[in-house]
Amino acid sequence: MCARPILTQITLFSPEATSAAAITLGKVLRPGDVVCLKGPVGAGKTHFARALIQSRLDRPEDVPSPTFTLVQTYDTAAGEIWHADLYRLTQSREIDELGLADAFETAICLVEWPDRLGDRIPSRALTLTLSPNDAASDTRHLRIERDPTDWQDRLSDLSSAGIRDALETAFLVTASWDAAQRAPLAGDASNRRYARLTDASAGTTSVLMDAPPENGEDVRPFVDIATWLSQTGFSAPEILSADAQNGFLLLEDLGDDLFAHAIAADPSLEPQLYEAATDVLIALHAVAPPKLTRYDPALMAAEAALVYDTYRAALADDPSDRPRDVFLAAFEALLHDEITGPPVLMLRDYHAENLVWKPDRPGVARVGLLDFQDAMRCHPAYDLVSLLQDARRDVAASVEMRMIARYLEKTGMDEFHFRRAYAVLGVQRALRILGIFARLATEFGKPQYVSLIRRVWQNLTENLEHPALAPIADTILSDLPVPTASALAKLKDQCPTKIPAL
Repeated sequence: MCARPILTQITLFSPEATSAAAITLGKVLRPGDVVCLKGPVGAGKTHFARALIQSRLDRPEDVPSPTFTLVQTYDTAAGEIWHADLYRLTQSREIDELGLADAFETAICLVEWPDRLGDRIPSRALTLTLSPNDAASDTRHLRIERDPTDWQDRLSDLSSAGIRDALETAFLVTASWDAAQRAPLAGDASNRRYARLTDASAGTTSVLMDAPPENGEDVRPFVDIATWLSQTGFSAPEILSADAQNGFLLLEDLGDDLFAHAIAADPSLEPQLYEAATDVLIALHAVAPPKLTRYDPALMAAEAALVYDTYRAALADDPSDRPRDVFLAAFEALLHDEITGPPVLMLRDYHAENLVWKPDRPGVARVGLLDFQDAMRCHPAYDLVSLLQDARRDVAASVEMRMIARYLEKTGMDEFHFRRAYAVLGVQRALRILGIFARLATEFGKPQYVSLIRRVWQNLTENLEHPALAPIADTILSDLPVPTASALAKLKDQCPTKIPAL
């Protein structure tokens, strides 16, 4: 048999994903198609074949492994399906005795251990090779090979995106939301996608979160924090249904009244909304935080240093790593000195586009919380900085000052040390965001984030004026290029035309 080119290779992160791939392929098979299933024992060949066969049956039926019978046949509306396991085949004449040669012409044939066929594998056959991932027992790699003159049009859905769609459909069927109308919702800088689902018959809505594990997403932290927040009296969305393994959540719809939209529609609401958001932090910080990783100085410094790897690397003429190393050591030492005291729950992305105004709810529940899956434990000033030094909108300086004073008055924290920490964390956060925005533009083709850089730079330089930043301010300002119009244009020019997965 001549070598066939690889069509694609897909990573299947769960048994459900393997089944979805089989079902997707099963939809396009027709009599005369031969699918060769290769891979070691335990790779999932029989699991794949069983899912495919069951998806084509008119009614539920047991699909046993043909290890001992060698062949099992099934009647479907599209014709016969033959499922062969040739592991125990000892002589080539048995192929004719089993009737496989004729079946290759008239039936859909799924053949495990096809190497036993030798040169009798039809040239038009599709070859699927399943291989397990040693690091994750449920993960399989699927390699697809086919004859260059066949299969091309029929395999368009057998891709990571196509399999993802099949998994999503199965999730919504299980959750009884498969008939709902769908409208996309604005996402964020992550790989997560959101859609609003509307059940017209019931007059209800929900939100679908699609967080592909193959792109590094994990919905379990979101579920854990949402549950903790709800139990503690805050307005996190209720989890209506979850498939954590495949990265799907069905969430309570908290509505469209994001703080950013509400203030744009009625600027007089800004003080009231920021007071409500500040009061949420005051209440949140009065409660013992859940057991989460601490956002410690080493991690904070490392994430701030991303600005050297992306923003500076894209704009500066000096390619040396030395400025980064000098900054990293100095900034970590500064964080150790300034960021002290018991940590609180840090929601991390606490700003006007992640907060929903729910005025009909009581107290702190008036603020709906949307984005907190990256929550950690950190200094109390972090989320206040995130709220008041927003990368996406200008917050009036008078509002920022009043909210800091409100927080200090109601918590009784030491003002001198809090304001120092606020400035230091403001610098850390601005540097991290500059690095992220530059990376999103230059590596992932998202130039829209370049337009936000000047606001972040303004936050950075204002924080650097605080005396607490004296040991590091000159280093940062001399190392990092100012985001002039030409610098921002240079960042946009580096956006790739072919976008890799995050």
